[in-house]
Amino acid sequence: MVRHYGSTLRESLAGPGTTPLIGVYDMYSASVAAGHHDALFVSGFGFAASYYGLPDVGFIAWPDMVAFTERLRSAFPRHHLLVDIDDGYGDPEVAAHVVRRLEGAGASGVVLEDQRRPRRCGHADGKQILPLPQYLAKLRRVLDARGDLFVVARTDATEEPEMLLRARQLAAAGADMVLVDGVRSTAQLKLIREAVGDTPLLFNQIEGGRSPRLSLTELDGLGVAAAVYSTPCLFAAHRAIDAALGELLSRDGLLPEPSPNAVGVARSTELLARNLAP
Repeated sequence: MVRHYGSTLRESLAGPGTTPLIGVYDMYSASVAAGHHDALFVSGFGFAASYYGLPDVGFIAWPDMVAFTERLRSAFPRHHLLVDIDDGYGDPEVAAHVVRRLEGAGASGVVLEDQRRPRRCGHADGKQILPLPQYLAKLRRVLDARGDLFVVARTDATEEPEMLLRARQLAAAGADMVLVDGVRSTAQLKLIREAVGDTPLLFNQIEGGRSPRLSLTELDGLGVAAAVYSTPCLFAAHRAIDAALGELLSRDGLLPEPSPNAVGVARSTELLARNLAP
């Protein structure tokens, strides 16, 4: 069966408004998020945290990301799945192989960055970027290797002139969408919007990051086609688990009284049962 997940995402992002893509880090977070949004983002930050218990500094192995994408697609056949592949996990040939594997696994699209190793979260200090010709060679190899897959080209440049230069070059190379990570202001975002011309723009919103907090309405007004919300599920789980365990300790191990809105065995099982026959 021919699958057109990339084209479906492409068509969706071409519609009006700014599309939110919600970052998920495991099957449970995806099961909850899928009930609210039809576009999911497989966050490298979240996957490194949940699968390895490590920070987002380059530990992800591509077979693990492919396997996770396969599980997601099996459970959510109608959702958009945009997958963060960091720097492609190696040289251009490795990146091209990973892209082919992810497309076969059911990914709708990928995000390929221009960082060199050791890499960092896009909103952390210490990022280093590849020389532009090296990254463009990798990007073009990925674009040649994909079939229908949607490809987001990301730059982690931190100085504005380099941001704008790379944004223009990434768009000219034929990427479906451009992401400049760590944008510092709406004024900077407007300049990037102008630099990429007709190519759609992606914005990364991460709690505690360097970019301004903007609503979807504000982003739409700035000409942004989509926004990834990398970590709200992960950080909400962190806060909720901390609070629940603190409360359990304070109550001498006594579970809280059941309430209509509580998550218990029945509600959790009902959620997960949906993934058996989506």
